[in-house]
Amino acid sequence: MRKTFFFLLLSWNISSLVAQETPKSVSLEEAIEWGLVNNRTMQNANLQRQKEYKQKWITLSIGFPQISANLNYQNNIEQPVSLIPAEIFGGQAGQFSEVTFGTKQTAMGSVEMRQLLFDGTYVVGVQGIKHFLEIADNVLEKTQLEVQRIIVNSYLGAISAKENVLILERNIEALSKNIEEAHHLFKSGFGEEESVEQLRLTLSALNNQLDYAKSMGELTNSGMKLLLGIPLENPLELTDDLERLTLENITLETIDPGYENNIDLRIAENKITTEEFMYRLERAKSLPSLTAFINGAYMGNNDEFTFTAPEQKWFGSAAFGVRVQIPVFSSFGRTAKSQKAKITLEQAKTSFIETKGKIHVAYEEAKNNYQLAIKNHYNVKDQLDLAERIEKKNKTKFFEGLATSFELRQAQIQLYSIQQNYIQSMSEVVSKKTALDIIINQNPQ
Repeated sequence: MRKTFFFLLLSWNISSLVAQETPKSVSLEEAIEWGLVNNRTMQNANLQRQKEYKQKWITLSIGFPQISANLNYQNNIEQPVSLIPAEIFGGQAGQFSEVTFGTKQTAMGSVEMRQLLFDGTYVVGVQGIKHFLEIADNVLEKTQLEVQRIIVNSYLGAISAKENVLILERNIEALSKNIEEAHHLFKSGFGEEESVEQLRLTLSALNNQLDYAKSMGELTNSGMKLLLGIPLENPLELTDDLERLTLENITLETIDPGYENNIDLRIAENKITTEEFMYRLERAKSLPSLTAFINGAYMGNNDEFTFTAPEQKWFGSAAFGVRVQIPVFSSFGRTAKSQKAKITLEQAKTSFIETKGKIHVAYEEAKNNYQLAIKNHYNVKDQLDLAERIEKKNKTKFFEGLATSFELRQAQIQLYSIQQNYIQSMSEVVSKKTALDIIINQNPQ
């Protein structure tokens, strides 16, 4: 029921988004929705799922009536000669007469209908249709989760770069004012030129960082367009705020691992069921198959090509029958194949147990990483508040002549570094929460 609802919802989103124009701005949620439709990987995954669903009809059609028609024309350029005893025609005993039978030209049309009555492999194949469709759905869902993860991390990288540019621009603006004030003090005889030069060194470093941040912003924005299937020349604004996303993704509630919904675990279960069908299929190959058939044909003969003439005579024939095919002996080949399939089934069961253990470890690791990311975020936030106060105090002391420019520069560098750490800490919270959500198969974000 859950899976059916998921694909109905996905189909509705697809149909609604197809008619929309290419977005010029997207939130993270909108980016995910758009990406699940227009991302190239998702489009190929959907096409692959459609291929698997077509296989259903290929399998079912084997058990439906099969009708074939044949048209045959033959021109005996040189008719075969038969030898018959001459005494039949009044000749001498021991001698033979040369005789040709039939006409030089023959045309025949026939139709045959076959109906499979019983085949063990077909029965097993039909029973496995639902299962193999489930495999296709699970593979698509795994692709969807992976695409969501990539979109989230790419979006975080893009808005982090954007936030970094804004912070650097504010820092450059504030530092430029400080340099003007320091230069004024120096001209007034209340400061040293070295103090101004120290601040200019800091400003130069910030300008370099700003250029790099802008370049990274453009690259990450282009990466988002590529992920979302948006032409690179189109403008795209990312509207979500990093701090707001961080607050939305911080929760102290106990998260149920819900291992039964983990996509890798379900795929491992699919593998067991698949190998069970393959084992049953190999065993079914030793059963007889039963097919009924009915055919009819019309044949015409003549020495000249007169088959289109109304006076051409056609001779009909028809037959009905049943064909039974019984596998008798395969030099123990079928037995070996059945035993091999059984061993493969046991391997799938072992792999399932291993996968379940890996998922448990992955869940505990993801939960721990998420909790550490939250703690680190709050620690860095406290550090940022402290660094801002230290920088403010050193700025005041510097202009009062109580601190050197070197001390102010150190405080500023420390602040700028922690600002970068703060942006990274917010991104890490959202990223680690997304990784945890994917393990327990909840919608990220």
